[in-house]
Amino acid sequence: MFRFWIYLPFHLLVAICLCHSIKVPTSSQHSFKSDRFNCNHSLILADGKETTVHLLKDISKRYCFILEEDRAPAPFTVTVTPCDVPIEWSILVYKASTNFLGKAANGNYDTLEATKSQKIPKLVSMIFNYKGNSVETYMGMSSYSAFYMLEFLSIERDTHITVYLTTDTTSGHLYPELPIDPRIDVIDIGHATVTLAWKHSPSVLQNKENIQYCLLVNEKHNYKSLCAAETAIRSSGMKSPPVLALSLFPYLLDHQQVMILSNSELSIINRVSNGEVRQICMGTKNTYTVPNLRSSTQYYFDVFVVNLLTNASAAYTGTFARTLEEPEPKVIELKDGKVIHLILDGKKQKFYSLQHQARHKTIQFTFQSCSGQVWVQIARNGKVLASENIAGFRHFSLKGKLLDTYLVQLRSMDHTNSSVKIQVSSHFHKPFFPLLPESLKIKSFSKLRTCNSVTIAWLGTQEQSKYCVYKKRIKEDQVWMAVRSADRCSGPKSRHKSEKVLCKYFYDINLRRAVTTQTIKGLEAGTLYLFDVYLTGPSGIPVKYHSKVVKTRKKC
Repeated sequence: MFRFWIYLPFHLLVAICLCHSIKVPTSSQHSFKSDRFNCNHSLILADGKETTVHLLKDISKRYCFILEEDRAPAPFTVTVTPCDVPIEWSILVYKASTNFLGKAANGNYDTLEATKSQKIPKLVSMIFNYKGNSVETYMGMSSYSAFYMLEFLSIERDTHITVYLTTDTTSGHLYPELPIDPRIDVIDIGHATVTLAWKHSPSVLQNKENIQYCLLVNEKHNYKSLCAAETAIRSSGMKSPPVLALSLFPYLLDHQQVMILSNSELSIINRVSNGEVRQICMGTKNTYTVPNLRSSTQYYFDVFVVNLLTNASAAYTGTFARTLEEPEPKVIELKDGKVIHLILDGKKQKFYSLQHQARHKTIQFTFQSCSGQVWVQIARNGKVLASENIAGFRHFSLKGKLLDTYLVQLRSMDHTNSSVKIQVSSHFHKPFFPLLPESLKIKSFSKLRTCNSVTIAWLGTQEQSKYCVYKKRIKEDQVWMAVRSADRCSGPKSRHKSEKVLCKYFYDINLRRAVTTQTIKGLEAGTLYLFDVYLTGPSGIPVKYHSKVVKTRKKC
């Protein structure tokens, strides 16, 4: 909010000088002594430029500015932006006699120095005072026979601020302008999205090329300026890159995720201790839907209109919104002996629930992860019995009481979709899935590789089962994707007939001897092959061994 103050009549001079910093009491009371105007002319703050001022706790810092005598009274503005904690700042005016100040302005600096030892409390007054962390602008009129002092004080901790003084109010603004109504409107709220809209800045309408909007999203509170937000990010233990720089990449750290959404839209996600802070710049669009939010979480939204040439910004009035709660997950009934195949949404990290009421004291849960890794938790009557990640097969044999209620919860551990088959059964003598060996790995023998053949081996079981071998020629850059994307629940029917090598039956009562080998011939030299083995038991349900990639020798 801008506060406009008119103080008449004053005269302007044009030098700005940094005054000595001295220890002061934390009280807001000011004593108007003439030594407050003892300026040090070694540092000059140019008119029309933004300056950063560092403040030490309980130590005031002062600036004085003097304006030219030959100018007619004219408006001037002072804008102060706190970048962290609330501060107190004031504008003091010293009004001397016209004759005395006229001599000083004409070059009689001895006369001006002589005023340092004079006590003139009646000529000093405070024309503005503010406490807080909002961006404040004072507008006044120059006086014919006065000069001014700015005094700043931080009573919480060391901090920094920015100060902007200008006597030129006609040739444009350093800071972009805000609309008459600077509020941000919440248009729509979803489980993972919030849609915002705000009125256009007059600066955007006048200069689209050099002005853009940037949105800040966090879970802590609203920020009243862009420098306050950047200070908060740095205080979380992170080095914040320039939000508005077009060449952001040299500044990015490992803990930041950068997503280029389009040519005119950039999103940076900073991981901090209390959540995350998102910085999104979207050009001159004045509506935006924030994606990928957590459900039932309160977020704070701030919009800044930024001048890309000067890096100066103005803040809209921040708002907040709470995303909707996810509905209670639907509980799927899990019947004895029935197999359920679920596709788990990895992007939304959604939980899936299945319930089973036991008709027998002892039951067995079987999980087959078809793709990806799946988190599984089994609870009985509210007490967790098992919780682990599964990538393959897993059996859980549990003993309880009749009519015990079991709740199974599942979730994809990947950011892509996973799939899993689940079965609960009390009939151990009629298993749906075949009896499995200790390991589903396929072994290859390097010494038995030739230019046109390879030899592989795998474990079997004590149950007569059918084993089918398939091969597929692949390229070097296809290995990772071929192995990772393989569907472990698919059977031989999903393979092309030309990929089939053979099928055979075998078993052995002695598990130590339940192993078989197979030499595959007719291969090409120096070529990569993907080998798969499918086990099919009496129920007819196939189980796929882990794929094996082997390369034939190039020279023999």
